[in-house]
Amino acid sequence: MVPRRLCLLVLAALVSFPAPPSAQNLPAHVDPAAREDMVDPAMVPALRFLTTDDFPPFNYSDGSGRLVGFNIDLANAICMRLSARCTVQAWPWNRVQEALANNQGDALIAGLSMDGQAAERFDFSRIYLQLPARFVTRRGVEMVFDPAGFAGSVGAREGSAQARLIARVLPEAQISPYETEFDALAALREGEVDVVFGDGMRLAFWLNDNPDCCAFSGNAYFRPDLFGQGMTIAVPAGLDNVRTAINWALVRLEREGRLNELYLRWFPVSFY
Repeated sequence: MVPRRLCLLVLAALVSFPAPPSAQNLPAHVDPAAREDMVDPAMVPALRFLTTDDFPPFNYSDGSGRLVGFNIDLANAICMRLSARCTVQAWPWNRVQEALANNQGDALIAGLSMDGQAAERFDFSRIYLQLPARFVTRRGVEMVFDPAGFAGSVGAREGSAQARLIARVLPEAQISPYETEFDALAALREGEVDVVFGDGMRLAFWLNDNPDCCAFSGNAYFRPDLFGQGMTIAVPAGLDNVRTAINWALVRLEREGRLNELYLRWFPVSFY
C-alpha cells in the first residue's frame, strides 16, 4: 500500500530536476511480453479519471492550483494513446472511492491499494509501478557494500515494513529507528549510522538533493507482501472495456518508451 502522505520535503525536491543520469536502472512498468489485449480504441472515446490533489509526487496541486504529478501525466498519456477525450478531476480522498462507485468517473488513479473493501468493489489495471526498498550508503561505499551478513548500524523509519524486514533477515545488525526516512538519511550524512534501508521512492528524492553525500547501494528489494503490490488504476467492477483499454495503452506506452520518459521526469534518481 502506498502511504497517503509524503514528507513536505518531496515538494521541495520537485522544484527543479537535474538532468537524468546517463546510466540508470529503469523499471519494467508492465510486462513487455504481456498477452496482447484485443482492443478497439474507438470503443472508449472518452475517459474520466478521478484522483486526489494531496499525494505528491503522483497527484497534487502545485503553487498555482494546477493538478500535476506522475499519475496526471500518465492519465493524459493513456488518453492520447487511445485517442480518447480526457478529463482528470480531483476529489477528497475520503470521497473519491464513492465517486468512482457512483459513476462519477471511469477510472481512479490515486494509489488505491488492491485489497480490503476496494478489492470487492473495483477491478484493477496492470501494475504500472512497483515501490521497492533500497539501501543507501555514504559515497565511496556503494560499490563495495554487501548486505549479506551485514552487522553494522542501519537507520530505518520506526515501525516500517522495511525496519521489520531488516530485523528479521539481518539479526546481527543494529537497527536505529527514526521518525522518517529523511531523519535516518540525515543521520547517515552525519556518520551516526552506517546505512539506511527504506522506501526507495522517498530515499530517491533525498538523494536528488544530496548527490555528493550518499548513493543507493546493492539491489532493489521487491516484497509485494510487505511493501504493497504496486500502483494500479481502479475501475468500477465489470467495466471491462475501460480496464482492457487502459491495459492496452499501458503495454504500448511501455514498449514505446513513454513510461520511462514519465518516470525519469518525476524520479530523476531512479529507485530501481
